[in-house]
Amino acid sequence: MIGYFGNPYLYRMSENTKKVRVRFAPSPTGGLHLGGVRTVLFNYLFARQHNGDFVLRIEDTDQNRYVEGAEQYIIDCLNWCGLSPDEGPVNGGPFAPYRQSERKDNYRKYAEQLVKDGYAYYAFDSTAELEEQRQKFPNFRYGHENRSQLRNSLSLSEAETADLISQGVPHVVRIKVLPGETVHFHDMIRGHVSFETDLVDDKVLLKADGMPTYHLAVVVDDYLMQISHAFRGEEWLPSAPVHILLWEYLGWKKDMPEWVHLPLILKPDGNGKLSKRDGDRLGFPVYAMNWTDPKTGEITKGFREMGFLPQAFVNMLALLGWNDGTEQEIFNLDELVEKFSIERVSKSGAKFDIEKAKWFSHEYIKNAEVSAIRYHIQDDLENRGVVVKSEAYLDQVIGLVKDRMTYLQDFWEQASFFFEVPGHYDLDAVKPKWTEVKTDYFNKLIENYSAFSDDQWNPAELEVSFKALAEQSGLKIGDVMLPFRIMLVGGKFGPAVFDIASSLGKVETTRRIKNALIAFGS
Repeated sequence: MIGYFGNPYLYRMSENTKKVRVRFAPSPTGGLHLGGVRTVLFNYLFARQHNGDFVLRIEDTDQNRYVEGAEQYIIDCLNWCGLSPDEGPVNGGPFAPYRQSERKDNYRKYAEQLVKDGYAYYAFDSTAELEEQRQKFPNFRYGHENRSQLRNSLSLSEAETADLISQGVPHVVRIKVLPGETVHFHDMIRGHVSFETDLVDDKVLLKADGMPTYHLAVVVDDYLMQISHAFRGEEWLPSAPVHILLWEYLGWKKDMPEWVHLPLILKPDGNGKLSKRDGDRLGFPVYAMNWTDPKTGEITKGFREMGFLPQAFVNMLALLGWNDGTEQEIFNLDELVEKFSIERVSKSGAKFDIEKAKWFSHEYIKNAEVSAIRYHIQDDLENRGVVVKSEAYLDQVIGLVKDRMTYLQDFWEQASFFFEVPGHYDLDAVKPKWTEVKTDYFNKLIENYSAFSDDQWNPAELEVSFKALAEQSGLKIGDVMLPFRIMLVGGKFGPAVFDIASSLGKVETTRRIKNALIAFGS
């Protein structure tokens, strides 16, 4: 038994005096999964709640998986979400550098210290030799059961080991996990957690190229950067015993951070972790922003490009595995900072529900100030080559249609007729019931509306005149209301028809009525 870890609550008590410092430590290997952004969010909320620091650390030690542009993409995602770090590779900080590839010299000395103290060893096994072991033993793992039969400094003499090192024979450093012990620790979500060391293999700590693996680097950097709480996904739980042992072996147990293993974000059916493949199959994104693979050019769609406001995306993520114990679902970032608590984070995984995500998006767009979403829409209109006559006109249109939008990208579908004449009309909804009486009605409506002054041209006055003329013509309002809408927008959709006419203006409204009458065969 490792004595200190037998009483996990002792550590919790000692942590009360430490400044809260949390970190998000992604590998720059591709798109940023929404589970990663949720980890960022929980780190951020916890740090802000405790007047602490939120650190971004880039774990780029695996050069084989490094992808050009991925680091900047991660930074852009965090900025879009409004979750920018206090310290990191861009803005620096007192514990720089914040890229592990720039901290390479830090790791070897700790690996050598572990070897010197008997907690690690050199392993000279070649790739071919290890593959041969895997062929012989399908469940092969490097550990206490077989390390004495493999080529390492535990099975070789000191002289043989020194000779191999002096010859430059490639080798790694592995942790030496002793069998028959139990590693205990306290997780702020899961409570007491324990692992039997008989089931833990001797993980590589330092690779042959001198770069550390995640296991060594995360412990060393958390120590050197004075991280107080380590938030990460529950998929890292199996690695926890190795990390706990390293904190113990390096003599840093009193400085070990509190552990927070967050529940997984699950597929919509709850069967397994949500993956990019699931999003592709089911038609929704799992990345925060569009990610373009630099090798293939393949674009994986993100929530930003789907048309989510960042506030909606963050709010949606917060409720995947957490709630404040009330029925409240809409939280701004300040409210999340105030109400967030680890005690309310669920132990079990949270199923991702795209319909619920769409609800969040719709609620945020519907309730947003027009100015808050204008620039998103301006970009879309510019890309379409649409010239807007004034910002005031655009704001007026946004105000009319935003409660009909699920995504920002829905604006054009909901509002295109405000900027261009309808390309076609839903004639099937009009022609079967069209009469000469209706033709006469709309010709008279053109005359009436043409006589309106600018002051009269408003929804209320337009509606009064429209209904009065219908009554004079012996028509029911329903007989002419739908045709009027189709004249202006082309179909049976859009906001209140008199709001549309008011926004289009007198000249454009009467012109559209005339054009539609020709299309209707009048």
